[in-house]
Formats: sequence, C-alpha cells, structure tokens
Amino acid sequence: MTKNGKPAKTAQYVRQEGRTAVVTGTGGLGFEVATKLADLGARVIIAGRNVQKGQDAVARIGAAVPGADVRFEALDLASLASVKDFTGRMAARGGTIDLLINNAGIMSPPQRRVSADGFEAQFATNHLGHFALTAGLLPLLRKSASARVVSVTSIAHRYGRMDFDDLQSARIYKPGVAYCRSKLAVALFARTLHQRARAQGWTLASMAAHPGFAGTNLFAAEGGPKSLMTLLSTRLLVPLFGHSAAAGADPILHACLSPQAASGQLYGPTGFLEMRGATGECSFGASALDDEAGERLWRLSEELAGVSCGV
Repeated sequence: MTKNGKPAKTAQYVRQEGRTAVVTGTGGLGFEVATKLADLGARVIIAGRNVQKGQDAVARIGAAVPGADVRFEALDLASLASVKDFTGRMAARGGTIDLLINNAGIMSPPQRRVSADGFEAQFATNHLGHFALTAGLLPLLRKSASARVVSVTSIAHRYGRMDFDDLQSARIYKPGVAYCRSKLAVALFARTLHQRARAQGWTLASMAAHPGFAGTNLFAAEGGPKSLMTLLSTRLLVPLFGHSAAAGADPILHACLSPQAASGQLYGPTGFLEMRGATGECSFGASALDDEAGERLWRLSEELAGVSCGV
C-alpha cells in the first residue's frame, strides 16, 4: 500500500478479470498481495483463522479498491479438519482457481507447540497445512488453463535441514532450527510439485517466492511478550537492512503474474543478501535441490495429512 492508502502500482501486470485467487494470511504479505490482485480485477478469497482480522482486511481492501471482488473464508492451517472443510466449501461452489498463494505462516515460537493434529506448530502451519490445502484444491486448479501455485518460503530455507528422524522436533526443539526446516519443506514442496506436474503434462505452474527481510507481523510473538530478537528485528534490523511488507510482496506478485516467471524457480529481492532490492530470480539452497528429499517429504506429507495430490 502507498502512503495514501491506495494499492501500489500494478501496471506492469495484465488485468486479472475472470480469474480467482486464494491467498492465505490476513495481514502483512497476504494483505498486500490480496490488495494488488483485487486492484487488477481478480476475484480474491482471503483465507485465515482469525475472523475479525479477515473481515477487517476485506473492509480495508474495499476502501482502497472500490468495487473489489474480495471475501474472507475461515481456514486454520494448523488443523487438517479446517483445511478439509475449506477445500470442501470451495469444491461445492465449483468454478476454477487460477492462483493459489500459500503465504500464511508462523515463526519461532519460543516453546514447542503442537497443532490440533499433534504436529510441531511451524511444520504444521508453514508446510503441512499448505500441502493439504493444495491437494484439496488441485481439481479446481487443474480446471484453469494457466493456474499457478506460489509457495512463500524464506531466505532461512537455506539454513534448514530435513531431519526425517525428528521431523516434529520432539526430541530437540530449537525455535530457529524448526523454522528453517519448515521453510525448507516449503521450498522442497514447490519444486516437487513442479516436477510432478510436468511429468503429468499439466499446465499448472509451481513457483516459490521469498520476501527478503520484510517488516511484517511474522515477527510478532504469539500469545506472549516479544522476545529480544523480535524487538531488535522490528525496531532496528528491518529499518536498517529490510523493507516494507509491500516491497516484500513484490516477488510473490512476480511469481503469480509475470510472464517471465518460470515454474520450478524461486523469486525474491536481489539486493544485499537478498534482504531487499529489485525482484528477480534467486537460487534455492543446496538442501532444497535434493530431489530425493523432496520426494520423501512429499510421500510422508501425504501420509501425515491423509491426502493424495494425485501426482
């Protein structure tokens, strides 16, 4: 958003009338992406767990984009039952989904938490819930002639390692380690979906994007006081080395909309350490290029989530 409350310019992208986008997350990056897609004429569904925040986001987008076709739908990515309920509602309404932006996430709760289904919270929210969401929406995505699934990872994925013997951090929980692992899982999923879709001859494209070091509410501590690292990030590090949520949304929009964006690739800021700067193609970390780990994670995710992506 610009200072006057209007969406940033989207003239470099073609209009999106007649296309439907699902964006997870009601604030920060999700809000910015949803606003810009609505400004381009897309039908936008904002999906999140907090009804009040979702309704507020819809109202703010409506004020910034007169005539915007946007609505909120309840979705708790940490609950597989909620994901199933959401995808069931979407299927019942029919039509197509042209853009799926797997954006919502949590970052480094100081104490290990588990989801409603017993999975480590970051793995459940950042990866497994989005995996199940994509699986449930695949029939609607495949109806589109040019669907794109954009999975939002992080620079931190480069520091992640898939410990398949302790994927839920049950033996040892370190907040940052679990976060990096969850974002590596997101990157592996994006690449594996690309590979499997190509093998099936589908037109569906799967990209990954990261926002750099963006000032979003991801740094806010949930259910407790802010940590010292959170305070340093929001008050010192982001102003010095990062950029706004609106700027962080640019790589996601590029992956969603640019004719130059290619399936299987990662997009993000190209400045110093990819923390900010002009959007461009970035390199996956070495662990995200491990196709064997990607396939193993895919099969395990289907088992844990009780879903099948059909590819």
